[in-house]
Amino acid sequence: MNGHFPSIEWNLGDYVESFILWINDFFEPLFDFIFLISSRTMLGIEQGLLFIPWWIFIILIGLLGWRFKSVGAGILYAFFMFLVGTFGLWDVLMTTIAIVITSVFISLVIGVPLGVWMAFSKGFSFVMRPILDAMQTMPSFVYLIPAIFFFGLGNVAAVFATLIYALPPVIRLTELAIRNVDAEVIESAESFGSSRWQMLKKVQLPQALPTIMAGVNQTTMMALAMVVIASMVGAKGLGEQVLISINRIDLSLGFEAGISIVFLAILIDRITGGIADRFQKHRGAN
Repeated sequence: MNGHFPSIEWNLGDYVESFILWINDFFEPLFDFIFLISSRTMLGIEQGLLFIPWWIFIILIGLLGWRFKSVGAGILYAFFMFLVGTFGLWDVLMTTIAIVITSVFISLVIGVPLGVWMAFSKGFSFVMRPILDAMQTMPSFVYLIPAIFFFGLGNVAAVFATLIYALPPVIRLTELAIRNVDAEVIESAESFGSSRWQMLKKVQLPQALPTIMAGVNQTTMMALAMVVIASMVGAKGLGEQVLISINRIDLSLGFEAGISIVFLAILIDRITGGIADRFQKHRGAN
């Protein structure tokens, strides 16, 4: 007798691989369509951002900071963007922003309806919760495997991997927000003969919006956190510069690319958080 496990093997990974291969073959036209739409969307956003003169972009960032935080914050955020430009990383910053915007937009389009469905259906919520748990606890690098398999190397694979990583917060917080709408408000809407769709559109979603915005903030930050990891599947942008600096042991490039990601994270977090606070104050005023 010893402490070794007996020679019992179950190659579950082989079955998963066969399933993934079947999905790839069966849904290949769909994946090609997703690749085409995603790549053109990102290219359009990136070209649009690069079309804006750098000084106008910096002014816009300053105005957003002033509008949703304070004058001092707006000046600081504008200075952060100016610093990134002085590092020679302006173009790759725009690429990173394009990847994050695309990932967050798709996350919201998918996540908010799923969260609403979970709020209305206990059965669907019961099924989805372990899936969301797995998505949040699975090591980030694992997402890169199907991303490469379905979409090859590049920014589309990065968006796919980022989507899996960043989707759960907005789904969970949308469900939580809808479920926590005041029962008296719902009863009042029902007494006026509101249909389920009218109640969702005019009562529940407006009431739940501050919490949903908190989910948007978390999803955006998680998408940005995936930027460096996504560079391993060929994603361009600041993450690629970090990866290059690691391969070359280039401390200068590594610091500049890393601090640029930090600047962008601070800017996104504060502005989206400020928008969520505005919604919360508006709700409290009503």
